[in-house]
Amino acid sequence: MIEAKDYIKGIRPYKPGKPIEEVIRELNLKAEVIKLASNENPLGTSPLALKAMKQALKESFLYPDDNCYFLRNALAAKFKVMPEEIIVGNGSVEILPLATLAYLNPDDSAITSQGAFIWFKIAVNIAGAKLIEVPMKNCAYDLKAILNAIQKNTRIVYIDNPNNPTGTILTKEEIKNFFQQLPDNILVIMDEAYYEYITDPNYPDSFKYFRERKNILILRTFSKIYGLAGARLGYGFSGKEIISDLMKLRLSFNVNRISQSAGIAALDDYEHVERGRKVNEAGKEFLYDAYKKLGLFYLPTYGNFIFVNFDRDSQIVFEALQREGIITRTIKEYGFPNTLRITIGTESQNRRLIKTFKKIL
Repeated sequence: MIEAKDYIKGIRPYKPGKPIEEVIRELNLKAEVIKLASNENPLGTSPLALKAMKQALKESFLYPDDNCYFLRNALAAKFKVMPEEIIVGNGSVEILPLATLAYLNPDDSAITSQGAFIWFKIAVNIAGAKLIEVPMKNCAYDLKAILNAIQKNTRIVYIDNPNNPTGTILTKEEIKNFFQQLPDNILVIMDEAYYEYITDPNYPDSFKYFRERKNILILRTFSKIYGLAGARLGYGFSGKEIISDLMKLRLSFNVNRISQSAGIAALDDYEHVERGRKVNEAGKEFLYDAYKKLGLFYLPTYGNFIFVNFDRDSQIVFEALQREGIITRTIKEYGFPNTLRITIGTESQNRRLIKTFKKIL
């Protein structure tokens, strides 16, 4: 029997939130099931993107544009960069292993925080390299500790800002101080999946470091506020040389024709983005107040999800909610055994969640 390489045996696959169909099938539920597990937009897909996808279906017999020419040009125009400084992926998570394969040898190391988005850990394992995980400080990245953890063989530092699953951010000043001390030969992957939800003026402008030609790869996605999680579409910005390296490693036709059309249209759907942001902000305030009244510890969030601690095994709460038709997300693999990450839903979904908590807790 052929055996995989040793490091592959140690890779733990990513555990996504449970699909609605699976929960209905497992528990034989009859009432409506709501999913607050995967940080999807509760308002659904951008209407402009839906219209574009329907039109693109007519051309689904054709291979997609391998270079995503029109989508990359639309992104370039929106963010005032060159198309050659953009890579498009089958979700932004596809780009993570491209970066680790491009820049990590087996004897190299990469650094991130404990409790950071777990896909980076998987990506480092795929490259067969060493991952250094630095303890968090107040459920957020400790950049001083990350700088102190850098070794001679460190090639990549990964930061998700805001952090998934805690929802905390690093400020302008923190990121500025970090880049001032970071060696020039280290690539920073700045994952900004929830960028469109943020209104805080202290949130850093990562493009400042991109324009200064720092070694930075900025990742963003259409999965969250644009409501295209099922279409699998993400993108990254970096210097031409870095993008060229990553493009050599991706699969041919990695982004399908329908998704490319959806992304182009979604970029112009300012109304959908604004509605998503307003619903999220209103949901935050309602849920903060409700969690306080329930005596639950939570972290104020900069994303579209909230980190809620129950001082007991989160699996018990997760299963109780699921029996009531509400899917949430345990985050034990991130080091939080008593916590659920719960997506902020519509007003009616949030009210149902709190009503259910009052029943089961």
